[in-house]
Amino acid sequence: MSSDIDFSGYFDWAATTPPDTAILQDSLNRTAECFANPSSVHKAGLKAKELLGEARTRCAKALGVAADTLIFTSGGTESDHWPILSLLQRPRTKSAQQQGNIIISAIEHPAIREMCESIKNLNYDIISVKPEKNGIVDAEKMLEKVNEDTLLVCLMAVNNETGAVQPVHQVADGLIRRCQGKRKPKFHVDAVQAAGKIPLQLSHPGIDSAAISAHKLRGPRGIGLLYLAKRQESFLRGGGQEGGLRAGTENVAGALALAACLEKYVISPNNSARYSAQLETTAQFVKDISVLKGCKIIPEMRTGLSAEESAELFSPWIVQASFDGIPGEVMVRALSEKGFSISTGSACSAKKLSRPILEAMGIKKEQASTAVRFSFGAETTAEATNALIQALTEIRALFKI
Repeated sequence: MSSDIDFSGYFDWAATTPPDTAILQDSLNRTAECFANPSSVHKAGLKAKELLGEARTRCAKALGVAADTLIFTSGGTESDHWPILSLLQRPRTKSAQQQGNIIISAIEHPAIREMCESIKNLNYDIISVKPEKNGIVDAEKMLEKVNEDTLLVCLMAVNNETGAVQPVHQVADGLIRRCQGKRKPKFHVDAVQAAGKIPLQLSHPGIDSAAISAHKLRGPRGIGLLYLAKRQESFLRGGGQEGGLRAGTENVAGALALAACLEKYVISPNNSARYSAQLETTAQFVKDISVLKGCKIIPEMRTGLSAEESAELFSPWIVQASFDGIPGEVMVRALSEKGFSISTGSACSAKKLSRPILEAMGIKKEQASTAVRFSFGAETTAEATNALIQALTEIRALFKI
């Protein structure tokens, strides 16, 4: 497997990341030797099971959680679906007209937003909380929606389009505080754009579950993690794998690769240099493109923030901006012709014309239609970023607006 991959013009890391070929090769080599089904009881199967256990232990250590709280899944979407679908396993204590409510932010990934929409047909009430103009959900406004009928609260750690860091720990603290002596609703965190990108504490006592995807941190597609602080009953049954919670023959190669990626890329006190460097790089990038004619950073309050000021509010790996008079799709194609890859937003909803996250932030339709997302990775160089800015300058000059 060649490691000579040129991704100097790649600025769509939030959609998927270039694979760490050394990690993928090592995981494939190890599982080629231990190829048996981990559920088989013969010696070959036990060796494969041992590798799977090793991967789980390494993931747990990297994330600072117990190994028995981690379930390997097919990726972020499945991990996000899991806590929602688990509600369908609950005994019905209410009438068919009232199953309870689920509170989500209006800026959740489609994996959360659309799955919640689908179970409305089963008489669950979905309560959506809009963010402030800065793209960040007010924790207290979300907590105010919680009542005795609330079964689940969902809030992503980092928004996949704007990079806005959401107050998951404040919501977790608030749920504990408000529900003392009462049943606390489950709290799920979509950590797909946070793991390996910003400091992350899944072990917070108020967080009940979280989703992680390997291909967002240079791992392979088709493997992810579901963090479960305590066991929840699964709605999907089958072969009894993953402690009886997730049926299906385990992806041992993917699990090993995910473990290695977490070890290499998770931001921790001992591994924070690239995060600190990216804060500076992104602050300069925002400053440089914001002076281009017709360019507006989304949200605008991000313009002019220093690296230190931005750190608490935005992931340095994602920047959203609009360019007056240049439709987002046109900008994507124009940059592609110059050798740069960006996107108009979430790859999972790229074919849809609506921009629900920007709409929830109060961004006018005209501006939303010209918005694009730039996303960076640990291997993005200053030279590549400067070349991108030059390309944007040239494209901007072609439009006499």
